[in-house]
Amino acid sequence: MIICKSAAELEYMREAGRIVAETHRVLQKAIQPDITTKELDQIAEDYIRSQGAIPSFKGYNGFPGSICASVNDELVHGIPGQRKLKDGDIISVDIGAQYKGYHGDSAWTYGVGTISETASKLLEVTERSLFAGLAEAKPDARLYTISNAIQRCAESEGFSIVREYVGHGIGTELHEEPQIPNYGVAGHGPRLRPGMVLAIEPMVNVGERYVRTLEDNWTVVTVDGTLCAHFEHTIAITQDGFEILTLPGS
Repeated sequence: MIICKSAAELEYMREAGRIVAETHRVLQKAIQPDITTKELDQIAEDYIRSQGAIPSFKGYNGFPGSICASVNDELVHGIPGQRKLKDGDIISVDIGAQYKGYHGDSAWTYGVGTISETASKLLEVTERSLFAGLAEAKPDARLYTISNAIQRCAESEGFSIVREYVGHGIGTELHEEPQIPNYGVAGHGPRLRPGMVLAIEPMVNVGERYVRTLEDNWTVVTVDGTLCAHFEHTIAITQDGFEILTLPGS
């Protein structure tokens, strides 16, 4: 069942989303060569807690970090540790925050120092595919029209869409119905209604779409070792379109 949120619930979710967005803004300034992913994790946790929220991911199904920090060929669920970032790396940072029982969730992929032309294009196209999907988010639209727009944008540039991992509904649970694939047939899927809150998150590979999970049982990498990117916003369906909840405050 897809849960539509009340006006009061959406206020909590806006605050959770703002905290997530502000945490991204803090981390973006910290991402530079020689910083470790564990140091980024601590910066994020400290900021989230300073805002009266708690990290959504810490302890979730046993995950040890407050953020997911996935570097280069790591797609999602990278565990923060002693790895130092290097000039030319890209890092996907996925952040969740729970505020008064409600979650916000957003991922962004950042370049470290000077990155390659291929990496730069990957980041630009993956971000663009996110907003291509969001452009289809409106009342009475079908969910997979969003999925189709994401797929068409990424694949038109020669990149691949990962199929094993999807976006999701979000609210008092970090993952709620519906599942939101990044590929699909336009005009199909559940009909969108005002009050639905969705985490839309394209995951795109430079090479083939196939991924595998490392022996830590968390980190997902591309099978062919090519670069990958992950961008995500939490949105609410409104009466006439959508509202991005994971934007920083003014």
